[in-house]
Amino acid sequence: MERPLSPQSDARVLGAPPIRVYVLDDHELVRRGLQELLESEGFVVVGMSGSAEEATRRIPALRPDVSVLDARLPDGTGIEVCREVRSVDPTLNCLILTSYDDEQALRGAVLAGAAGYVLKEIGGTDLIGALRQAARGESLFDASVKAKIIQGLTEPQRVDPRVASLTPQERRVLDLVGQGLTNRQIGELMQLAEKTVKNYVSSMLAKLGFERRTQAAVYVAHGTETPRGPVR
Repeated sequence: MERPLSPQSDARVLGAPPIRVYVLDDHELVRRGLQELLESEGFVVVGMSGSAEEATRRIPALRPDVSVLDARLPDGTGIEVCREVRSVDPTLNCLILTSYDDEQALRGAVLAGAAGYVLKEIGGTDLIGALRQAARGESLFDASVKAKIIQGLTEPQRVDPRVASLTPQERRVLDLVGQGLTNRQIGELMQLAEKTVKNYVSSMLAKLGFERRTQAAVYVAHGTETPRGPVR
């Protein structure tokens, strides 16, 4: 007996293009399992890797409709990958997949521009639904929770003396850097020349004691500075 067509199969019959997915997880069995599940539902897996560095390089080139990113990896995090690839192309959609229900990581995912943050315990059907939402550019985060997290950036208790030394413009630039925006994108939002934004970024980094904008982005996401030196 033939298996009844699922809604996903119906979409293929009607000629809808398949959703293209990139899978990032450091466990091969998890990657293969996700690939099998996704392909059985009509998705196309355009790439897979177990390395944050490789995913950061390949995702902007492959331009999948949605990327499934493991939250914790040997050489970084899915949240960092999300932030990096969206700084290159803000239209890239990312879904963070994790084994840990971590409020700090949830906050980082929101600020990195992820479409959602789901636990690996999620059922296959629910995951498929979440991926379809994310591929359409929809947010899986509760609007009130998302607003509260973003609003939290300006709460007094989060401001250390270094941040207090920033001008209002530098603080705004810091927040936008934390969201993964490029200087050009920040300039468009703030109606400033890209060179002016670059000067604000340099001044902001100097006052915070950071050497690279990636350190500032991690600081915004986690409320802590990263060690000096190269940041992946």
